[in-house]
Amino acid sequence: MFSTHLSSLLSRGGLAVIPTDTIYGIVAKALNRKAVERLYAFRRETAQKPFIVLISDITDLRVFGCKVTLVQEKFLKKVWPGKVSVVFPCKAKKFSYLHRNTGSLAFRLPRSSRLQALLKETGPLVAPSANFEGKTPARTIKEAKSYFGTHVDMYIGAKRAYVGKPSTLVSLLSGAPQVLREGAVTIEV
Repeated sequence: MFSTHLSSLLSRGGLAVIPTDTIYGIVAKALNRKAVERLYAFRRETAQKPFIVLISDITDLRVFGCKVTLVQEKFLKKVWPGKVSVVFPCKAKKFSYLHRNTGSLAFRLPRSSRLQALLKETGPLVAPSANFEGKTPARTIKEAKSYFGTHVDMYIGAKRAYVGKPSTLVSLLSGAPQVLREGAVTIEV
């Protein structure tokens, strides 16, 4: 389990680097606009590139106004929980700080019980990889600290270095699944 201190920090708008189900991520509460904007401000992310949102249950998609068809639900049950991030339409203006006016958001339902427990406490979290855009994702907390220093409120390390791949990215924007990025999982569509 992650510490109670971590969930409290995130609920108050803090930022943390943690091991996710794929690689180290820098997380912030997705429904806290200030925290998300703070993360964009120093991570140097392309302004129009939304962060992936980690969720604890498929029903969390409703919070963001995402409607899931029966065909899409069948696909999601094949890949979730797992290392697959799925892009859905999300046009709600109130989430423009998340979707960056692209009208879409990517979500992942991780398998990790530790991460699931944290998400149940905090709600959805944005979770870009722990690196600056164009740089190699941090494999250790030491590398993450060298990137972010005091911009991040808490660092939580894993027992091993993370040398894995980011999640596989699949779009459901046109209805049928379309692989946008090969990652930790190979998907046949």
